[in-house]
Amino acid sequence: MIFLLFMTALYFLPAIVAHNKRDFAGIFIVNLLFGWTIIGWVIAMIWACTAEVRPHVLMVAGPPTAHYCPRCGTIGVVGGRFCGTCGRPI
Repeated sequence: MIFLLFMTALYFLPAIVAHNKRDFAGIFIVNLLFGWTIIGWVIAMIWACTAEVRPHVLMVAGPPTAHYCPRCGTIGVVGGRFCGTCGRPI
């Protein structure tokens, strides 16, 4: 039983390595479908080791009367109708 768990963990090692990477879904699919071949497993492992880490997103609450531009994301002037950066209506 321990051998079966060890082999399963070894099979999904590329997906385990890529758990916080940007391309996790693609790496997991390649590992799941083509990991039984040695070449597919190696490709998934190389991809997992070279993939970029998913960026952390920090959301900051702004003033309740401020409007964010949907195009460029800058904070508009209170009571303004247009974005001061890109000119798009807010």
